[in-house]
Amino acid sequence: MPSKILVVCTGNICRSPMGERFFRVLLPHKKIDSAGTVALINHGADADAQRMAKKFGISLDGHRGRQFTPELSVRYDLILVMEKAHLRQIAHIAPEARSKAMLLGYWFNQMDIPDPWHKSDEAFDHIFQLIERSCQAWASKFTG
Repeated sequence: MPSKILVVCTGNICRSPMGERFFRVLLPHKKIDSAGTVALINHGADADAQRMAKKFGISLDGHRGRQFTPELSVRYDLILVMEKAHLRQIAHIAPEARSKAMLLGYWFNQMDIPDPWHKSDEAFDHIFQLIERSCQAWASKFTG
């Protein structure tokens, strides 16, 4: 059972920080972090993401974007990505990490979770519901 989980998206300012924070609530005894395949390094979470996260009772305060790297990949037992394209990017950045990378939506709907960046509140709301349900599905595998 993984004790260290890394959640990965593209820029590490919307989806993966939200997944990280949902998991921290659901799995408080595990190490949960996030990164991006082309991260906006040291940027805070997107303002729309922060506003929508609050609607879900999650705070993105203090988040800083960071880049997924081979060095970072070895610190985690499981890497959960938002899109199939991220699986390919991880395999390119850190080939040895591909074997421990899976879709965040694998146990929920096995679908990609699209990027809501610069989209409507409705898009953010839908995406965050997908992230929340996907995190719950994973957490049930670890706790149930």
